[in-house]
Amino acid sequence: MHNTVQNLLSIQASIKSKLLELDEKRRIPKIIAVSKTFKIDHILPLVEYGHLDYGENKVQEAVEKWTDIKKQNNKIKLHLIGKLQTNKVKHAVKIFDYIHSLDSEKLAMKIAQEQGKQSIKPKIFIQINLGEENQKSGILKQNLIEFYNFSVNLGLDIVGTMCIPPFDEDSTSFFSQMSELNQKISLDEISMGMSSDYLDAIKFKSTYLRIGSNIFGQRG
Repeated sequence: MHNTVQNLLSIQASIKSKLLELDEKRRIPKIIAVSKTFKIDHILPLVEYGHLDYGENKVQEAVEKWTDIKKQNNKIKLHLIGKLQTNKVKHAVKIFDYIHSLDSEKLAMKIAQEQGKQSIKPKIFIQINLGEENQKSGILKQNLIEFYNFSVNLGLDIVGTMCIPPFDEDSTSFFSQMSELNQKISLDEISMGMSSDYLDAIKFKSTYLRIGSNIFGQRG
């Protein structure tokens, strides 16, 4: 068995254990295997095992790596977890099933325009900059309801919210805020939790965990 598959099984076991501890056996969050920067040869064993959700940061890299594989296996779901530039929206809508990084009205309008042209409707998460960090994308939490309504009125399929907590602070307070914000706008999905904190994210109802190094190993 390839080490990536062993790693995935180990993560699934730890998630199952955490859900038993929380007495939430029916809730099973999806694992997005964050395959950004890894060559397709390193990813294929996981694809062949049957894992379906993968995360990429860059549109061009995703197009080059996944176009042929997605044609061969239409069950694979590709998630854009990095910042999306408006000039890349055309290609992003075509290749990605999920976009986790909607962060501006300009981007929302561009996606709406492009999904109309292509007759494709990706599922979208609104990225929230909870730490109000200048270097990070995302809308401020006080603007969430207004931005959500704006996006829905454009015809976007907003399914949830996403955050990347400040790396030097305890994630749990941010995860707690995310859970409350999601309930405010009655969304089902939350994209939060990475290799270092995914078990904490589960406590706060995360439904999509973005796990890279714990599956694929450290990036070079």
